[in-house]
Amino acid sequence: MDLKHQRVKLSDGHFIPVLGFGTYASAEAPMVKAEEATKLAIDAGFRHIDSAYIYDNEEEVGRAIRSKISDGIVKREDIFYTSKLWVTFLRPELVRPALEKSLKKLQLDYVDLYIIHFPAALKPGEEMLPTDEDGKIVFDTVNLCATWEALEKCKDAGLVTSIGVSNFNRRQLEMILNKPGLKYKPVCNQVECHPYLNQSKLLDFCKSKDIVLVAYSALGSTRDKRWVDQSSPVLLDDPVLGALAKKHKRTPALIALRYQLQRGVVVLAKSCNEKRIKENMQVFEFQLASEDMKVLDGLNRNVRYFTLAFGIGHPDYPFSEEY
Repeated sequence: MDLKHQRVKLSDGHFIPVLGFGTYASAEAPMVKAEEATKLAIDAGFRHIDSAYIYDNEEEVGRAIRSKISDGIVKREDIFYTSKLWVTFLRPELVRPALEKSLKKLQLDYVDLYIIHFPAALKPGEEMLPTDEDGKIVFDTVNLCATWEALEKCKDAGLVTSIGVSNFNRRQLEMILNKPGLKYKPVCNQVECHPYLNQSKLLDFCKSKDIVLVAYSALGSTRDKRWVDQSSPVLLDDPVLGALAKKHKRTPALIALRYQLQRGVVVLAKSCNEKRIKENMQVFEFQLASEDMKVLDGLNRNVRYFTLAFGIGHPDYPFSEEY
């Protein structure tokens, strides 16, 4: 990982900036803020923007990117944009139309990274979380290797530069890697990762296969009631993080972000607050000592904020295994 140039080389030869701006819209930060926040992020120096079809804000994020391009602040090739294939589009014939939908919303010709958002397929259709008359989630059965082949075709068609996955466990990654006739391997696996869930085993596995681990919820979580148990501990209130923040004269958030970079993890930081967006760029201005890193490693308690419970019971639900 080249922190000096703030980017890392992917297995397909392309580069991903090591610090990304997350645009997931929680109930507290509605999508109307996505455009304004993305513009602030680009002004602050962020060049890696992470969004997804399910976030329902790609129009706003795309508008922000295009306005910064037309202002001459950035060129299209300066921006690394990630979108994600939602679980209702995992059937191979639905993959390209889903990507084209995102491109249409963004009004961009290509995305830099397109990833399978979650491995458990749900029934295709207009509903993002389809339910039956009893309110139960309706699963779909899809061969993820066939989904992957459809992503490879999107790459060959020039609609996406790099392809990867999100929320896959080791077994699911191996299934793709061992697929007969594999053309491109996943460049990354985007997973929840922070000092309370440091994913060290999955990180070691990914490194051994030249797959970049990308951390979401790196600062804990937005505590969105729709997804997160409200009784879960607040990461940024952790006294150990607080003590290290004091020692380095930084914020606990910066300590949590720096921790990931020094482990070789690409990290996403999400905020709608201008001061915090600018502050997060300071992650390149200091370094944690190896004893600081050990202390942070010791915080791991396997707390997962996002269990993505809609997939529980699905044969491809990824979190029932250790990693």
